[in-house]
This record gives sequence, structure tokens and C-alpha cells, in this order.
Amino acid sequence: MQKLHLVMGGRVSDPQTLDFVNLEAMDFVGVFPDYASAEEAWSSNARRTLDDAEMKYVIVHLHRLLEPDMLGPKLK
Repeated sequence: MQKLHLVMGGRVSDPQTLDFVNLEAMDFVGVFPDYASAEEAWSSNARRTLDDAEMKYVIVHLHRLLEPDMLGPKLK
């Protein structure tokens, strides 16, 4: 089964959070077919903005959003 991953980044209000301040200015790097290629893209972009503490790049596991049952039984 294909496991899609989205790499995106943007300016955050606090480097300890994922509170992106300007959603219209988000950098959508791309969608990748596996974690390894997504991690390579994330790493490249994160290194490029290393000196800017308010820039953060993340990997979103799209397959978990598209197929939530993959994670097993829901916790109550």
C-alpha cells in the first residue's frame, strides 16, 4: 500500500509549537510516496532555513488521514 507524505513549512509564532502564523505564505514542498523521500525533502528545507528559528518544516503522514483505520482500534 502506498503511504503518502506531505512536506510543508512556514513561519511559526513559537518554535516550540506548530502554530503557523500565515497560512497563505506556507511553503508546500510536495507529496512523496514514502517516508525516506519525504524526510530527504524535509531535511533539505529545514537545513536551508536553519538560521531562522521561526521557520519550521514538517512531514504530514497523509496516509494516516486518508486511512485512519490503519492505526488500529480507536481509543476511547
